[in-house]
Amino acid sequence: MKQRKEGLGKRRRAREMALQMLYQRELGGSPLAEILAAFDLGDYQGESERADGGNGALADAGDHDPRVEESFDYARRLLTGVDEHAETIDEQIRLHAENWRLERMPVIDRNILRLAIYEMLFEANVPKVVIVDEAIELAKKFGSENSGRFVNGLLDGVLKAVPGESP
Repeated sequence: MKQRKEGLGKRRRAREMALQMLYQRELGGSPLAEILAAFDLGDYQGESERADGGNGALADAGDHDPRVEESFDYARRLLTGVDEHAETIDEQIRLHAENWRLERMPVIDRNILRLAIYEMLFEANVPKVVIVDEAIELAKKFGSENSGRFVNGLLDGVLKAVPGESP
């Protein structure tokens, strides 16, 4: 059971990393490869440790927790997938976003949706319900007061539309 919890922690960390990089890309317009190359695992690890109650100090500037590096590998996979399937993903958002234009959605919410829909459609080894739960948690942590409900409602519609899936 402990391995499963650590695995979920790595994926949650990866989703947070990916969300940060998607946000950066959307606001700054930098190419994905540039953002990936510039992402500082040491800074990320320090921020994560401080958020978890530690002091964030690393023994050595190049001393990364292997779990953080594994998370970064999955974050890279998520980013690449979102980028490669952007048209399909954004079409799903448009189909299920009642009274919302994609361009008018808050940047955080839009990118949480992109990550979750990518995983729902293209990552068969991740349970769909887990993807939805994780997206809601990201929305609550990084979005507005209403982001969790918005993300939940839209992803519920996507989940119902995925063949062979039921909420």
